[in-house]
Amino acid sequence: MTKQIVRDNDYLSQTDAIMWLIESDPLLHSTIVGVALLDSVPDWSLLSERIEQVTHQVPGLRDKVVAPPLHPTMLRWVADEHFELAYHLRRVALTAENGAEAGLNDVLAFACQSAAKGFDRARPLWEFTLIEGLAKGQAALVMKVHHVLTDGVGSVQLAAYLFDFEAPKPGSARVQMMPVRDGVAKRTSVRVGALGLFGDAVAHDLEAAAHLVRRNAPSAMPNLLHALAHPQQSAADSVDLARSVGRTVALARSAMSPIMTQRDVHSRFEVIDVPLRRMRFATHSVGASLNDGFLAGITGGMRRYHSRHGAAVDELRVAMPISLRAADHQPGGNHVTVMRFKVPVGISDPAERLGVLHDTGKRVRAERSLGYTEAVAGALNLLPKQVIAAMLKRVDFLASNVPGVPVQMYLGGVKVLRFYPFGPTAGSAVNITLMSYRGRCYIGANIDTAAIPDHRLFMRCLKAGFAEVLALAS
Repeated sequence: MTKQIVRDNDYLSQTDAIMWLIESDPLLHSTIVGVALLDSVPDWSLLSERIEQVTHQVPGLRDKVVAPPLHPTMLRWVADEHFELAYHLRRVALTAENGAEAGLNDVLAFACQSAAKGFDRARPLWEFTLIEGLAKGQAALVMKVHHVLTDGVGSVQLAAYLFDFEAPKPGSARVQMMPVRDGVAKRTSVRVGALGLFGDAVAHDLEAAAHLVRRNAPSAMPNLLHALAHPQQSAADSVDLARSVGRTVALARSAMSPIMTQRDVHSRFEVIDVPLRRMRFATHSVGASLNDGFLAGITGGMRRYHSRHGAAVDELRVAMPISLRAADHQPGGNHVTVMRFKVPVGISDPAERLGVLHDTGKRVRAERSLGYTEAVAGALNLLPKQVIAAMLKRVDFLASNVPGVPVQMYLGGVKVLRFYPFGPTAGSAVNITLMSYRGRCYIGANIDTAAIPDHRLFMRCLKAGFAEVLALAS
């Protein structure tokens, strides 16, 4: 018997609240998409049955977000009493423009259009679409979710609920879609109506204040005594923390790229994939990590792309999610903070660039502000949303490395061949996301076509950037 997931908190974090509130700007939607390419079409009834079960196991899939009165930045999950699976789970048949059988490019175009439409905020924040009619009898599942529902690592954890990891038994008349689970996803009882929501919000505020006192009271006196005994060290620690927070929230004057400057709502999905083992061997051979190699491939591609446009650039600004997920966090949910920092682009030697990126990554992960993510986000939520939007739009690119699944997955009894992830551009020129699956790194690029109108050239440069990193394995 596998237990259901219990939500960590019925209220959205301050970081989630920022993502939710800044969506009033159409450039700052927080939609993430996964595209699973299947070797054949799964049985629709079995797929529907599986996802129906999953909605009872995973908090958020039957919930919507509401704002209690007088608490515009305090958002909470409540059950959608009129939940309709048929709205969230759909099926379509695609054909190519010339009437031929559709292929991966047609699936990516559909997924990109779906992401651009956003969500109906009166409903749970996810939509799955099964695509049929692909060449060679293949199919695809396009999974679209809002970022407040889960982060990258959480979505991989939730794969255990949606996908199977063993092949169906030969001759079985019915695929066993999911182990029998006890109960349904637990939710805190919610008083309906504006007055009830307001009362719950006040109670939540009081409980949060009490929790803060309980957590800090045991250390308050020792910290005070330490400050009295070592005033210079305490002052230096406070200054270091303030500087770290300042680096985290510093408002840049402009993006650093001289050519990827325009922004628009139109985007395009593109993909590449590279062998995981060779990438690891290449990066480890120079004392770096897979994440360093991922950034080295991107920055190598960026250097080539700018060079093709006659623009020399030494550094670009990246925004990258840093996972704050702890061992006691439930699967799903959003447990990340986004750090902005500069990365080297002008270094042509991939090994040297890897070394600099490795040192940069260590410095970013050591920032003291990471321990104060919620407090910083709470302070940002008090600022005009235009200020936060300006911070995001002055980022050159986003990059996200999601640890994936190393083994074969099945959906409705059919094999998952490939899995491509796509994150929101969030005001940047491009979001490049990597997820590993069965020994390969599948990389999805969500490209703002105003910032990068020549997307084919950009993807050729990106592939060349990863090729030079892989060449280190030789």
